[in-house]
Amino acid sequence: MGFDTEPTGYIKTALSDLQGAWTVLRESIVEHFGFPDSDKLLFHVDEAMSWESVRNLNKMKAALLLVQNIASQTDCPTEVREWVDDVRVSFDETQTAIAEGRAE
Repeated sequence: MGFDTEPTGYIKTALSDLQGAWTVLRESIVEHFGFPDSDKLLFHVDEAMSWESVRNLNKMKAALLLVQNIASQTDCPTEVREWVDDVRVSFDETQTAIAEGRAE
């Protein structure tokens, strides 16, 4: 019986960039936790990073829209707003890569 071996090299993809952007946003919210609606932002970021959202990017898009709306309507740190924008850019790039068949 043979065993699959773990690959030694990984190809960086749009999806991995998107995952990284969400992770950095989450870390930024946790670092600054306590600002108004930080709990709501954290909840929706976790929802966007869930398995269900990764398997259905329309669900992730809805969560991203909620995160953007909450961040724009509350007094959150500038850093958090910047990372929300970064996630949006990464999400858009992922959508483009999928449409062009470049996402793995």
